[in-house]
Amino acid sequence: MALRERLIRESAGFPPNSNSNGNGADAGGAQSFQEMKSRLHRALINRMDLTKLSALSPEQVHAEVSRLAESVLAQEAMPLSTAERDRLVNDVQHELFGLGPLEPLLADSTISDILVNSHGTIYVERRGKLEITNVAFKDDEHLMRVIERIVSSVGRRIDESSPMVDARLRDGSRVNAIIPPLSIDGPVLSIRRFGAEPLRMNALIENKALTKDIADMLQMCVSARLNVLISGGTGAGKTTLLNALSAYIPEDERIVTIEDSAELQLQQPHVVRLETRPPNIESRGEVTQRDLVRNALRMRPDRIVIGEVRGGEAIDMLQAMNTGHDGSLTTVHANTPRDALTRLETMIQMTGMRLSDRAMRQQIAAAINLVVQVARLSDGTRRVTSISEITGMEGETITMQEIFQYERTGVDSSGMVIGRFRPTGIRPRFAERLKTSGFTLPRIFFEEV
Repeated sequence: MALRERLIRESAGFPPNSNSNGNGADAGGAQSFQEMKSRLHRALINRMDLTKLSALSPEQVHAEVSRLAESVLAQEAMPLSTAERDRLVNDVQHELFGLGPLEPLLADSTISDILVNSHGTIYVERRGKLEITNVAFKDDEHLMRVIERIVSSVGRRIDESSPMVDARLRDGSRVNAIIPPLSIDGPVLSIRRFGAEPLRMNALIENKALTKDIADMLQMCVSARLNVLISGGTGAGKTTLLNALSAYIPEDERIVTIEDSAELQLQQPHVVRLETRPPNIESRGEVTQRDLVRNALRMRPDRIVIGEVRGGEAIDMLQAMNTGHDGSLTTVHANTPRDALTRLETMIQMTGMRLSDRAMRQQIAAAINLVVQVARLSDGTRRVTSISEITGMEGETITMQEIFQYERTGVDSSGMVIGRFRPTGIRPRFAERLKTSGFTLPRIFFEEV
């Protein structure tokens, strides 16, 4: 009965390592539960025909697994309640068909990041803040099985010869895994979630990431085929904003998306999605973003959307924008709009091309029309903090003018950042281009507040 009491405590949500008596009983109960789950898992694998299960509906699979589990548990003669049996069966189903202990976290829509630091330490991010969970894997081998299941589902691999990998889940969430010998304390798994339904512009407005005035202006810019660069740090919301802006691309245009791991979720009917490929075990067969950008130019695209520029593909992207493929969208890691342009210069230099500084900057100034800066603030919220127009060149310098900015005024008693979005009062040069496309920006829209 001691085991039964420990299992009841576990099912009630007590941490497996909590032990008020100091005798290790709860830890032993957690270990016993893991052992029981492992035995049930192995028994079900031996009894089930997994090829037939793939043809059944989720409800039929649940019923079949439950029936077999009841049979195994009856043979084990374990005194478990109905709730305990249900929990055991659900856990085993997650092991068989899902991602094991991560399934409950993936089902929680409030979680935006799942960070597995080791098999026994898992953090999540909710509303921009990190918190530890009491979820754990049995051991490093258990965690490795889940990582291999994720990466193999998208045709990638991870082992000692290739110990880092980027992948994605079926809902588009981004996955990164790194294993020993590169990670000292065992396998590490990071999941950046985007959800089955990406955030639309209305949701971003409701979350106060930007105002309706800014959203309306961005809609006009995308519809008028301005080239937009979204800049921001890690976790600032670049991909989310890129998804929202892509919804403004007309449905009668052919869109080609290029990504390291496919996570964009465009809703238009005419979308071609391309994804890079890492080298195989013989270090051959790699396909980079630069290769895909070059190939995309032969696919008659109206728009090219690059998930993130981070290397030599920057020069091909800029040349595409300058040769008829206007209206393209992409993101870059940078802390300010000026830093974003500097990073593009660095990426061009990575190609080994011998371009002068002036020639590189002329390429950038001619290609990019708008830089949208996003940031994650100290309270965990995400905001569009600046919108800048590139106006050309003065000598050796790219000239920019800020159109909108987020002005921070302080922090309230709960730690939330206080601020406001305000126009700078500068009427953008692209207003004439918008006008020729049928859009009119009211003069008051850019009056300084």
